[in-house]
Amino acid sequence: MKFSHRFIIITALFITCLITANIIAVKVISLGPVILPAAAVIFPLSYIFGDILTEVYGYTQARRVIWLGFFCNLLFVIFAWVGQVLPPAPFWEGQEAYERILGYTPRLLLASFIGYLAGELANSFVLAKMKILTRGRFLWMRTIGSTIVGEGLDTILFLLIAFGGTPSFVPIMILYHWLFKTLIEAVFTPLTYKAVNYLKRKEGIDTYDYRTNFNPFLFFR
Repeated sequence: MKFSHRFIIITALFITCLITANIIAVKVISLGPVILPAAAVIFPLSYIFGDILTEVYGYTQARRVIWLGFFCNLLFVIFAWVGQVLPPAPFWEGQEAYERILGYTPRLLLASFIGYLAGELANSFVLAKMKILTRGRFLWMRTIGSTIVGEGLDTILFLLIAFGGTPSFVPIMILYHWLFKTLIEAVFTPLTYKAVNYLKRKEGIDTYDYRTNFNPFLFFR
């Protein structure tokens, strides 16, 4: 497949949302009685771009982008760690702040990576299968339905691995995160429709994954 500039733009937006969400996740925000990480506002956008990729280009291409996002995020974490361990200049007073923002604990990294891969791949798989079952109709049902599964899996795995067994873990957190992220998907549905229709018209494709190998660990196929 020859990649168009539109495909590259969607891929870049997807990865940007992913890495940005991981950086701003250290900030905790309050929306009334609901406490969430700031990433909860940005990370769901990666699911929207993932939906667009799957709907237009198919599961195979979406899977490649998801794995590309994983490796880009891993590379960012490595570079951030290198920056952290390099000796600071004697006059620089930002080392503690740097470590607090960009210093990731192994447990949080493991939770983030596992939750991301499981959630995004499940989201793409469900959308691709639902597209076949609905014969391409009811896009809103596919995008929201796949997000419920993907975001749910991501949220459960991340919170359990990152905070399970600690005093800061409260089971209701899973429900708050899950509902909030799904709500963002629903709110952006009209824009998702516009983006999908535009790309299908400009690219001249509308992929159905009838003969796709859904093995999530394939990257080059």
